[in-house]
Amino acid sequence: SLSFLEWFVLFVYLHYYFFHDEAPFCQIRGSPEFPVLSKEGDVMIGGAFSIHSKITQPPLSFTEKPTRLKCSRVNLREFRFAQTMIFAIEEINRSEFLLPNVSIGYRIYDNCASTLSSMRAAMALMNSDELSSGKICSGQSVVHAIIGESESTSTIVLSRTTGPFKIPVISHSATCECLSNRKEYPSFFRTIASDLYQGRVLAHMVKFYGWTWVGAVNSDSDYGNNGMAIFLAAAQEEGVCVEYTEKFHRAEPEKVMKVVDVIRKSTARVIVGFMAHVEMDELLHQLSLHNITGLQFIGVEAWITADSLVTPTSFSVLGGSLGFAVPKATISGLDDFIIRDFWETVFDCKETESNTISETMHCRDNQDLIEFKDYDDDVAELRYPINIYKAIYAVAHSLHSILKCSKSQGCDKNVKVSPWQMVESLKQVKFTIKTGDQVWFDSTGAVVAQYEVVNWQRGSDGSVQFKPVGYYDASLPPGQKFVLKTEEIIWNGGKKELPVSVCSESCRPGTYKVLQKGKPVCCYDCIPCADGEISNSTDSNDCKKCPEEYWSNQNRDACILKNVEFLYFTEVMGIILVFFTLFGVLFTLIVAILFLINKDTPLVKANNSELSFLLLFSLTLCFLCSLTFIGPPSDWSCMLRHTAFGITFVLCISCVLGKTLVVLMAFRATLPGSNVMKWFGPAQQRLSVLGFTLIQVLICILWLTINPPFPFKNMKLYKEKIILECALGSPVGFWAVLGYIGLLAFLCFVLAFLARKLPDNFNEAKFITFSMLIFCAVWITFIPAYVSSPGKFTVAVEIFAILASSYGLLFCIFAPKCFIIVFKPELNTRKHLMGKTGSD
Repeated sequence: SLSFLEWFVLFVYLHYYFFHDEAPFCQIRGSPEFPVLSKEGDVMIGGAFSIHSKITQPPLSFTEKPTRLKCSRVNLREFRFAQTMIFAIEEINRSEFLLPNVSIGYRIYDNCASTLSSMRAAMALMNSDELSSGKICSGQSVVHAIIGESESTSTIVLSRTTGPFKIPVISHSATCECLSNRKEYPSFFRTIASDLYQGRVLAHMVKFYGWTWVGAVNSDSDYGNNGMAIFLAAAQEEGVCVEYTEKFHRAEPEKVMKVVDVIRKSTARVIVGFMAHVEMDELLHQLSLHNITGLQFIGVEAWITADSLVTPTSFSVLGGSLGFAVPKATISGLDDFIIRDFWETVFDCKETESNTISETMHCRDNQDLIEFKDYDDDVAELRYPINIYKAIYAVAHSLHSILKCSKSQGCDKNVKVSPWQMVESLKQVKFTIKTGDQVWFDSTGAVVAQYEVVNWQRGSDGSVQFKPVGYYDASLPPGQKFVLKTEEIIWNGGKKELPVSVCSESCRPGTYKVLQKGKPVCCYDCIPCADGEISNSTDSNDCKKCPEEYWSNQNRDACILKNVEFLYFTEVMGIILVFFTLFGVLFTLIVAILFLINKDTPLVKANNSELSFLLLFSLTLCFLCSLTFIGPPSDWSCMLRHTAFGITFVLCISCVLGKTLVVLMAFRATLPGSNVMKWFGPAQQRLSVLGFTLIQVLICILWLTINPPFPFKNMKLYKEKIILECALGSPVGFWAVLGYIGLLAFLCFVLAFLARKLPDNFNEAKFITFSMLIFCAVWITFIPAYVSSPGKFTVAVEIFAILASSYGLLFCIFAPKCFIIVFKPELNTRKHLMGKTGSD
């Protein structure tokens, strides 16, 4: 039911409507909202700033009209914004070139950092603070443009409220990328860049310093959520992992404690804070209370240069912070206006008798602002005022164009300026302010992205300074857009060393990354590359195989040429084999000289001296041919070593076979009526040796002609080295050479074995039997040893077989004779030989 008062108001309204000829007045609903600062002019510009940062809501009983919202806690930075707006307007009013005969007025409202107050300010800017507006409720807005607000969420409220009326809103600080949507915000402009640039550059900077494991905290608002989303997307592209992403609103203290707890437990040493300065102040307060220090904060323009964050305890937490700020610019005359002229002209609240009631109320309601009358510590660090200055001049230049102003004739005041004209004019505006900066708006309504990188440092006097250490300018060519002066940065804790924030240490060259199961890509284990593979860069995802002739070094970070292995003359094994080779040659020459000296003695004659000398010559060649197996294989050495070996050994075995046949024939010749020596005389012996040898020569010629041996790099036997060896070419040729030698040796062994019981003067057959036994044993064991020996040991086995069989022939056949010649010369007589024969 209606109260008595409400029935009375309704009665008066109906009486007035039915009994008066005029239509009812259009009256404002509720209480009017009054500006904090205002001045009338020919054209009006509105302003909305969070001059106070705390709002107290009255209790809502829903039984009576709520009292007015109470604002407290002066936000000095926002108050400076309002002062800058007034300064720019007064400067234009004094100008003879810009709007020469038009005065600009202003109406500045305080939204107290609340979206509720933002809505009230928006309505007041459109409707004015008059209680009634005559007979017609529809009409043009009181202001032609609105400057503000500072925060994105409040700006969104303001823009959506004024958008249907096409009233241009120009923000100096709202950076949310969502405001770039021209369909939703067609009349929104800003003199600051979108967070699209800041978020991406933040990720680039984090990656630049190698921080691949970071924490992220943002305001639970349009500004924080959109900005953090841009950063996270860019960080993922850059390969940066985010350990946690937390958000909170200034009105949610319990969530702040949760964020603090997450930060305390985390391992990330770098935190990206995409917050408004109010939320950053809340977080800083809690971090200081819990003594959480040693973290490197990366900040955004909203808080990195906020003076409200500079407290006696804040530097222990935020010292060394690095972030992007609006470039600082000096506007001539602004400092004096803020410190002196503003208080003398705009905000004159001196106690005088001439003060009107309204002036007294104005001063009483803003008593907390008067406390900052003589305060100027923050003036030198002001950054955002340049953006407000640009916004006011953008409006002025747009009005100048619409009103068709000229220096000589002034402006046409009869032109009615509509909101949509202002919007279209702002899209085309382009001018240069007195600082030299050029101002124009792109297709999204924003200006070119320009940031200054600042670092929290201690000054020589102990004060906190925001030292410039770099910049970002999107208008510059690639490669010059982003510059950092790392050497001038002082990190958290006053250190010059770059802080480290990684989930896993970088994998050094020679290793590769293997992701840890269930963790982000920045968390991994470093696994050494396998043999023959390398990684020559840090944090490789895999290893690359070395080319075929290369192998990985010990650190697995470079490919080096594989060691080439063959039997060297200078290595120990080579020296030993050369020594026994030369010793065998020397011993053979001694035997030959000894036989030559005693060639006319019965012992030498009885053992066929001609074959003996030919055998000694072939043994010398057998010893020498082993040298062709030592050293690096080449085309000629590969062909020579096998053919020389095959031919010399056949020559040698042929001589032994000849001597064996001589022994057998000689025994048969002693039988009555036997003339067998007639058919196996010296000529036949020479021909038999030559014939046997020529067969081997023919085999070798066919081998060399069809498929000769050749040098070959064996890379399959060992992965880490190359075995330089002689490939057989034709295995049939090789085994034919060996088989022919084996056939002659076996034949010689059988014949010598049959002659082993001949009389003692022909006992050379015993020595030949024994020598052939050694020869066959050596070469039978050679085959498996040759096949199974790796690398250069294959060659060593072959040389050993040659030397062993050569020494066996030399010692078994010639040692007994040399012993008699040297030590028992009395036995070297025909009589003794014949006597022994007779006794047998």
